[in-house]
Amino acid sequence: MRKLIITMILFLGLLSVTSIKAQEIELRSDTPDYHVVVPGDTLWGIASRFLKDPWRWPEIWGLNRAQVKNPHKIYPGDVVILEKSLHGIRLRLSEDDEYGVKTVKLSPKIRTEQSGTSAIPSIPAAAIEPFLSQPLVIEKDGLDNAPYILGSSEGRVALSTGNTAYVSELPKDKGSAWQVFRPGKALKDPDQKGAVLGFEATYLGNAKVNAFSDVSTVIITHASQEILKGDRLVPAPNTIFNNYAPHAPDFSLNGRIISVYGGVSEIGRGDIVTLNKGGLDGLEMGHVLAIYRRSQAKSLKGQTVQLPDERTGLVFIFRVFEKISYALVVQSTQAIKVLDAVKTP
Repeated sequence: MRKLIITMILFLGLLSVTSIKAQEIELRSDTPDYHVVVPGDTLWGIASRFLKDPWRWPEIWGLNRAQVKNPHKIYPGDVVILEKSLHGIRLRLSEDDEYGVKTVKLSPKIRTEQSGTSAIPSIPAAAIEPFLSQPLVIEKDGLDNAPYILGSSEGRVALSTGNTAYVSELPKDKGSAWQVFRPGKALKDPDQKGAVLGFEATYLGNAKVNAFSDVSTVIITHASQEILKGDRLVPAPNTIFNNYAPHAPDFSLNGRIISVYGGVSEIGRGDIVTLNKGGLDGLEMGHVLAIYRRSQAKSLKGQTVQLPDERTGLVFIFRVFEKISYALVVQSTQAIKVLDAVKTP
């Protein structure tokens, strides 16, 4: 079959020419000629209007590896145009009054992070915002030297939002914003005979320092669970979501889902899962992996037979530690379970 060469142009004037097989990029049967970007859109959502595989978005825009990590910005009012020609297909932003739709131009100076004019994210930010600064993956006993809660003046056993607490050994050079954690479960690798990859510290809430001293005073500004004497404090990080464009790893990867938030037995779209692969395996924010169900059956002779893996969804990596990463399930065709496989799409 004749190979079509797709010429893709990055709209900000940075030209990038890439040759790929046209048949590898499949359009939806109901793909529109254009899409007007509205508040609440995401790169993933827009891509899914045009492509059967939304994670192929960077390819059809012609983004190179560096640009994937710092993608172009698209704003409400922009018009995304699908162009088809003998040379292939491409997506671009409209610059004129095309298709009877006027492109709303916003000055770069005006395009600040305000609700009505902020650039659209790769995936719904609200879905992952609580997980950008927590949970915390630590080594065994990794919180043993962290400042800890001594108690409260009222003698409360459990602290909640608005309560005052006293903290021992709180350093003054780490700022006034802190998070409260409690040592949690071990995260084990099922592919390495249960080897411990790290320990997931349980996030309990936020605290703000009222006064530094040998025994400092803090206010619990948010409590997601009851906070107890002995719980540990960690400096609150600056939450920065690097808005990577969705893209597949450029290498083969095989991992597993080892945990899910919320204690559910069956996982679906919108759930947060933990993977047994991380930065040491080459994973980075924005990577998209396919989920496969691993099933077995008994033969008539009583032998266990491994059935072919069946693809059941996609995950978007949004936080990466050395040996572990956290991902949002962005697509599911059937129930997903812990220990299901994740692979390069």
